Amino acid sequence: MGLKMLCRKSSVLYACQQHVTVAASSFPGSFMCIDRVTSRIFMNIKHFSSYNGNPLHSKLPIVHHKDYVCYLPPNHRFPMQKFTKVLNFLLKDGVITANQVSEPDLPSKETVTCIHSKTYIDKFFDGGTDTKEQRVTGFKWSEGLVRRCRLETGGTILAADIALSRGLACSTAGGTHHAFPDYGSGFCLLNDLAVAAKQMILQKKAQKVLIIDLDVHQGDGTAFIFQNDPCVFTLSVHNGKNFPLTKQQSDLDVSLEDKIEDKEYLRVVKDHVPWVLDTFRPDLVLYDAGVDPHIDDDLGRLSLTDQGLFARDFWVLDYIASKGYPCAAVIGGGYSRNLDALAVRHTILHRAATKVWQERRL
Repeated sequence: MGLKMLCRKSSVLYACQQHVTVAASSFPGSFMCIDRVTSRIFMNIKHFSSYNGNPLHSKLPIVHHKDYVCYLPPNHRFPMQKFTKVLNFLLKDGVITANQVSEPDLPSKETVTCIHSKTYIDKFFDGGTDTKEQRVTGFKWSEGLVRRCRLETGGTILAADIALSRGLACSTAGGTHHAFPDYGSGFCLLNDLAVAAKQMILQKKAQKVLIIDLDVHQGDGTAFIFQNDPCVFTLSVHNGKNFPLTKQQSDLDVSLEDKIEDKEYLRVVKDHVPWVLDTFRPDLVLYDAGVDPHIDDDLGRLSLTDQGLFARDFWVLDYIASKGYPCAAVIGGGYSRNLDALAVRHTILHRAATKVWQERRL
């Protein structure tokens, strides 16, 4: 393991940035195809994460909107329909009930310009982005695309707001961490994590926000946005050889080599999250639970299994709850042509969160 320390944000207690590279474990693991074992894996998870008769007000808050999706051309690389399927699987499996779900409002231009430039937002909202700019994002502009991106950002804002009062909340979308102040990139047009963090601070609901980003891709936009902001700490655990080619400097970057498996990955997470929490002591945690570290992900280079993702999400959420910090979680990235398998994979977050909610009696 290589370790490099650089000073950063001197006004923060620890005032340092680490770049950590972790090699793949030499111990072979067994990989399970979600198509073959979905029912068996989630039958067990459903046992401890389904509705258990508690009053509705004591159940895990879920944030969703039917317009988290918009039209895309056939065979588009981005799995847009997964957002609807995530909610449907949660309802079908009895993990949640419809009464747990809250809908976000559309955030205004003024809301998102706390992070993004007015010039960019005017162009994006009003259809003024050119072909080159659209190509970088991966999407052709449409009114529906603008609406879904605004609602997705609104969902993360709402989840953060709810978490501050109830301890934990999960959206069925979010994690658009490649969006920069002046442009979109990598399927990300509005940086929902950055906007939510900044809004909680501007509204004086939080003074310090920690963003834990476990998507397989570095949260480069988020890192750039908060590079000189002592009120927001960015932690990114990602594959070092994956997109983006040019990395930004998070407050703590942990760069993983290819093919990292469950046990090694979780060890790395456990090595870093407690130190950040204990040192930064945030008022709110935003957790990006991307499933693209999965071995079957089309754009990932790591080797986590379904069980590995569940262990990761449960440990992160449970540790945060054990320390008394409120947490809002988003689903992050995940890519597969098999939309059902992908959607079920994303529900691992909500299943783990439900278990934490019930066991911690939040």
